[in-house]
Amino acid sequence: MLSRRLTPSQGFTLIELLIVVVIIAIFAAIAIPSYQVYARRAQASQAQQEIQRLATELEKHKSRNFNYVDFSTIANASPKSDVVTLPTGATGAGIQYTITVRDGDDPTKTLFANGVNGKSWVITAQAANAKNWSFVLNSNGMRCKRQDTTIAFDCSGSGVEQTW
Repeated sequence: MLSRRLTPSQGFTLIELLIVVVIIAIFAAIAIPSYQVYARRAQASQAQQEIQRLATELEKHKSRNFNYVDFSTIANASPKSDVVTLPTGATGAGIQYTITVRDGDDPTKTLFANGVNGKSWVITAQAANAKNWSFVLNSNGMRCKRQDTTIAFDCSGSGVEQTW
């Protein structure tokens, strides 16, 4: 009589593969939202840094000219600009933040518009993603943030936090 040996099968069973797939899916369900929060926080931090840089540039401009009139977000730009987009050079759907610099007394006007007095300024950073923060900073030191794509120049409205 021939003896048959039972050789163990090689490879994985379907159940083992399904268990591995479920474990990977659980890890992904935890990791992906955490990464998205981290990425939004990094974008908000970049917007805050750009606002602070623009505020410094505005004060340099005032120290040379005694007012903020004719300030442009891009030095020596022609035509002058009151807008900065982040990330720098992004267009269309790639824009995460749109930062604008306006006259503090009349936020509907740019600092290089005709008839602007240029005694104060206000900077807004509007987020493209409603889950991210929008920011406001003005020359009087008022700063606020709101988790939305819009924020008022005077920090009014619901959901506005006064610090950042």
